[in-house]
This record gives sequence, structure tokens and C-alpha cells, in this order.
Amino acid sequence: MEPSSRTDSLFLPIQGSTHAPDVDSLYYFIHYISVFFFVLIMAMMVYFVVVYRRRPGGPKIRQISHNTPLEVTWSVIPLILVAVIFLWGFRGFMDMHIAPRNAMEVHVTGKKWLWAFEHTSGRKESAELHVPVNTPVRLIMSSDDVIHSFFVPNFRIKQDVVPGRYTTLWFQATQLGEHHVFCTEYCGKDHSVMAAKVVVMTPEEFKTWSDKDPDEGMPLAELGAKMYQKNACVSCHSIDGSAVIGPTFKGLFGRSEQLTGGGTVVVDEQYLRESILEPQAKIVQGYQPVMPTYKGTLTERQLNGVIEYIKTIK
Repeated sequence: MEPSSRTDSLFLPIQGSTHAPDVDSLYYFIHYISVFFFVLIMAMMVYFVVVYRRRPGGPKIRQISHNTPLEVTWSVIPLILVAVIFLWGFRGFMDMHIAPRNAMEVHVTGKKWLWAFEHTSGRKESAELHVPVNTPVRLIMSSDDVIHSFFVPNFRIKQDVVPGRYTTLWFQATQLGEHHVFCTEYCGKDHSVMAAKVVVMTPEEFKTWSDKDPDEGMPLAELGAKMYQKNACVSCHSIDGSAVIGPTFKGLFGRSEQLTGGGTVVVDEQYLRESILEPQAKIVQGYQPVMPTYKGTLTERQLNGVIEYIKTIK
């Protein structure tokens, strides 16, 4: 089956999944019903204002109590429309939450301020999710800290990601290419940069990607710079000496840092490793213990890369 053609809309982004056409149809149904009744009511108001305006010497207005057929009509028609909208929406809601049995499963973790993905094959990704086109994908989602919300506009899917429990969602992408992911639940200072992308590939491209290590052959410092961007380290640690949420990486390696509660530590490889995997073990004085752990997010080589990258920032 070939990917469907790109579908653009005046009001909505492209239809990138099998859910999108049904969601858009319901949206346009509600939209045009609203437009129809708005125009009808405004036209009737103008008509009544003109035709039944007060005229000199005109008849006196008599009090009208009610009109049973009219009241039944304007009660029954909205009831039918609301029932249609509810049933249509409920069917779409259930479709989005009941995945096909053969769906490919991906574990999604939300953390401040990063989306992390792990395939059942063990392949891990940060800020990117690679999937094959025309294949059902079930997302099993949880949060490491606060409530986040996973939203892919092109797929018309959105689901809260809650700490301490799993929430699920599924999609079947129909458009090749990159599709943006956003967090739509305010989660702190850098909520606005908690973005990712779903990369939709042909089955052949996906198999090639799955079998290949994207970091193979990349120098460790270069790999660390890549991880610095992809894992949202940039949102808390500057490389130009400016103070943000966490200590700057500029000139950090080899420096002696004062710790909260007393004592000092020299920033060496062992300290950096501990700070990345067990960030609450030693807190630098003047900073809050808000850094999440990257244990299970970074591979051993990626961890070494980050350390080597920090060593290069003088």
C-alpha cells in the first residue's frame, strides 16, 4: 500500500494519519452547522427588526405566551445534532484508544523537558521517533516528573502523560516525512521547547534504520554535542558562561565546586557521570535539585560522549 497523498486544509494541518480524516470531518460538520445557524439567526434577527419595527399609528403589540410546535422544533433539532456529534466523537475517541492487536509498541517517557522513546527491540531515541508508514504504532506513555501531554497535530492525536501510571494512544501514519510533536500541558520553565518529531519512513528505510547504529563512527565529543541538543541539556546548562537552571558547562571540567550542605568536589569524569545518572547525589550550591536522571536514556557511549563534550568547552 502506497502512502496517501498530502492533504492540506484551510483551517487544519495536513492529514498525516488514519485518524485525521475522521477528526477533520467531525470538525467541519460542527463548523458548518455553527455557520449555518449563525447566518440563519442573524438573518432572522435583521428580518424581524425591519418587518416588525415600531411604526407611528401601528398596531399595539400583544403578549404571546408560547408556541408549542415552534418550541418542540427548536428543542428536538439541536438534541438530534448534539446526539450525532456525541456519537461521532465517542466512536472516534474509542478508535484512538483501542489499538489493533498487531500494533508496533513504543514506550514514551516525558520528562522536563524532553520526550524519550524506546522500541521493544531495545532501540532508544530522544526527541525523535522513527516509525514505518502504514503501520499501527501503540504508544505506552508515562512521565518521570510532572504531567505532560503528547500532541502530534498532523496525526490529530493528543494524550496526557501522567507520572506514576501508563496512558496509551495509537496511530497509523500515512504521510512520509517529519511530523512535529509538542507538549500541550504546561510543565515548567522550558515547556515551550519540549518538542520532538515523528519521522515516518518506508518499511525498507525503517528496517535499514533499525539495523544501523546512527552514532557509529562519530567522534565522542561530536556525539556528546549531539546528545546535548537532543536531550534538552541546552535548556538548563549553557555553554557560554551564562547562568540558567543548572551550572554552565563553560570551563566546568576540572573546576572545584561548592556543594549544598558543605564540602567541595572537583569536576572530573566520575563526578560528571554521577551527576548525569544520579543527579541528586551532589547538588552544587546555589542550584535547585531539579535535574532528572538520564539513566536508561543514554547508552554508555552516549554518556561518554557527553562527558567528552563538556571537557572541550573551555
